[in-house]
Amino acid sequence: MRRGMSRRASSRQLPATGLALALAPVVALLLAIGLAAWSPEPRAEESTPRPVTIGSKKFTESVILGETLRLLALDAGHPSRHRAELGGTRILWGALLSGEIDIYPEYSGTLVREILAGEDLSSPERLEAALSARGVRSSASLGFENTYAIAVPEPLAQQLGLRRISDLREHPDLRLGFSSEFLERADGWPGLRQRYRLPQTRVQGLDHDLVYRGIAAGHLDVTVVYTTDAEIARYGLRMLDDDLGYFEDYQAILLYRAELAEEAPAAVAAFRRLEGAIDAPTMAGMNGAVKLEGDSEQTVAARLLSEGLGLEVTVSGQGFWSQLGQRTLEHLGLVGVSLGAAILFAVPLGVLAAQQARLGHLILGITGMIQTIPSLALFVFLIPWLGIGWLPTVVALFLYSLLPIVRNTHAGLMDIPVPIRESADVLGLTRGARLRLIELPLAANTILAGIKTSAVLNVGTATVAALIGAGGYGQPILTGIRLDDTALIMQGAVPAALLALGLQGLFEFAERWVVPRGLRLKPTDGVRTDADPDPERPRA
Repeated sequence: MRRGMSRRASSRQLPATGLALALAPVVALLLAIGLAAWSPEPRAEESTPRPVTIGSKKFTESVILGETLRLLALDAGHPSRHRAELGGTRILWGALLSGEIDIYPEYSGTLVREILAGEDLSSPERLEAALSARGVRSSASLGFENTYAIAVPEPLAQQLGLRRISDLREHPDLRLGFSSEFLERADGWPGLRQRYRLPQTRVQGLDHDLVYRGIAAGHLDVTVVYTTDAEIARYGLRMLDDDLGYFEDYQAILLYRAELAEEAPAAVAAFRRLEGAIDAPTMAGMNGAVKLEGDSEQTVAARLLSEGLGLEVTVSGQGFWSQLGQRTLEHLGLVGVSLGAAILFAVPLGVLAAQQARLGHLILGITGMIQTIPSLALFVFLIPWLGIGWLPTVVALFLYSLLPIVRNTHAGLMDIPVPIRESADVLGLTRGARLRLIELPLAANTILAGIKTSAVLNVGTATVAALIGAGGYGQPILTGIRLDDTALIMQGAVPAALLALGLQGLFEFAERWVVPRGLRLKPTDGVRTDADPDPERPRA
């Protein structure tokens, strides 16, 4: 009898240790998994060649050129890493200036009209001086131009007699769809609309790779394309003549840090072998090989070096399970640290918000405001201070994880009936003892619901971080969208969903230790029916 009473008494001691102590093992596990999964880039020894980090934008041509640069660096004896699909121009340019990457493919028109817009670049000398002031150098043209072009489906062009961009003025009801970046660029839609006095108002912004699907499905009439895109022929598009010369010369070039020429001269010499080595048909063919024929960017880049420069390079790809393991570790590194830190920080914030009414309004307001910031905007906002990759992603995910936990902690404590609080005061409990022994255990269900919500949101938001080089399950999702490969998208989406379910299960298990048993009883629990014998009544 005493032994049974001892067990029941010990089982009731856990709530008295407080929610924070009960959650400590789970938080410690999350932090340990996250930190173990994350590994900083190893620093090169002084005796080894300088490693080279290459960046590329989120479209196929840029990724192919990035892979080409990576293979050239390896052939020159320098360890290299390709941070592929880093989003748009501003992300790549910021990463170059901060030293997060050493080199990336760019276009002369983008450099002059977008990156350095507003500066006097009337001569090559002025352009070189503007780049040198930022510690950046530029290569000569790689041999091809990839400019913007306005395109419409061929049947529609024939029906309406569209041959020039100016012809669009006669058809104000046309539906336009452009990439989100083109809508905001200095050399994009705002300037184009002004130059041609276009009257269209039905203009949508979406991912560049999704624009073609909108055209094919008949949801869009006019879009912007890159002139070396393989999809132009695939979807039967007609490129309209730029009769007012809005789109200037967009020669493919390389932008690299000036220090790279001093610290890795062999790599820079290898990179400059690409100058004048690629013409437009060759580049368009490589884009088609990846997007239409299913070749990998590595294979296409190796073929270019073999056929164009006479270099034989070895291409080695990861298998499915190896890639899945790497992406899982990357995602766990992001989610584990950010969520564990958010729990440690948000629960006390929620307690403070419940105890101090005025301060509570401020805390809930700030955390709610953070939640309204678009995830990609917050990632980009943090790049100038924290760079790209793991650190800004963890900080952003930490901030996004606060609101559900803070709000639920506040709500759980505020919903405790007043008579219970008064009973605690009558018993003479101090404020801290009342919080630890009564309030937090009673609010534990609500607090854990907020933590589980935060965990699911964290896992989902972390996929967007692939746009700033954080990897994880977002990488195959972005690549699948770019290549119109549903199977590849599912390689990121399904594991992300399973990870979210796993975290929910972890906190469901923790709930058995955090929440007192009486608060976990279902409405029918503890209700004896005629079919259930009374456990206290001796059997005949």
